[in-house]
Amino acid sequence: MSKWISTYSELLPSIGIPPMVTSLLGRIQADKAYSRATNILTFLKRLMSIIGMIEQ
Repeated sequence: MSKWISTYSELLPSIGIPPMVTSLLGRIQADKAYSRATNILTFLKRLMSIIGMIEQ
């Protein structure tokens, strides 16, 4: 997120980023990280069940 914000600030230095937008971007990034983590856990569980079925 900070990389995006610094790039945005360089492109539009006179406008800046309102605090509300920064807060929303942080929440979106956190939501993405959480959903990735849950997706990875689901993926690993499914993968383990497939591997277990193949070995039997």
